[in-house]
Amino acid sequence: MNCYQAKAGELAKHWYVIDAEGAVVGRLAAQIAPILMGKHRPTYTPHIDTGDYVIVTNVEKVVFTGDKWQQKSYQRYSGYPGGQREEVAWKLLQRRPERILELAIQRMMPKNKIGRHMMDKLKLYVGPNHPHQAQQPIPLEPLAGRPTPSGAVYVPEPAPKANGSAPSAHAATPDIEPSLPAPTPEPSLPAPTPEPSLEAPPTTPTEPETGSAES
Repeated sequence: MNCYQAKAGELAKHWYVIDAEGAVVGRLAAQIAPILMGKHRPTYTPHIDTGDYVIVTNVEKVVFTGDKWQQKSYQRYSGYPGGQREEVAWKLLQRRPERILELAIQRMMPKNKIGRHMMDKLKLYVGPNHPHQAQQPIPLEPLAGRPTPSGAVYVPEPAPKANGSAPSAHAATPDIEPSLPAPTPEPSLPAPTPEPSLEAPPTTPTEPETGSAES
């Protein structure tokens, strides 16, 4: 079976537009680079430019994760002795807002003449407007934006065991029986009235016994 090989000028070019507001630079570049190279098509041919045009708006609103605005730096060299310059990412964004995303995409492209030809199909614009409405570009959504904790699942901590061993991750929390209501106290009966004590009958003193005969 023969493998299909595209010919130059055989495939029609499409136009796409992407809004870069709030998109992470690296993730957006990883989505745009295959479209410029034509790898999103089944007719991809390595030695032929089969890619499409990509329009990116709001390039000044791209974001970096972490502290890369202060940590990441870009180098350039004029070609003259002492002409090497280094610039922090946030300063480059102020000077040339489209250069941040352009460099990220360029470093994912082939490093040859055809790669430079593919980069000509990338159109970067500051702001939401672009002059390519006549091409009727197809809107695309960024595949991934900033990471959010919305998908995180909260797992409660297991209850510690009484014997002092380490709690197991799958230990089930014992069910607590519902407490029964306290019994209603019975009404107290009045204390019985004490009966009057009876007086003992008076006792008569007894005379001492005398002898039966007098001497």
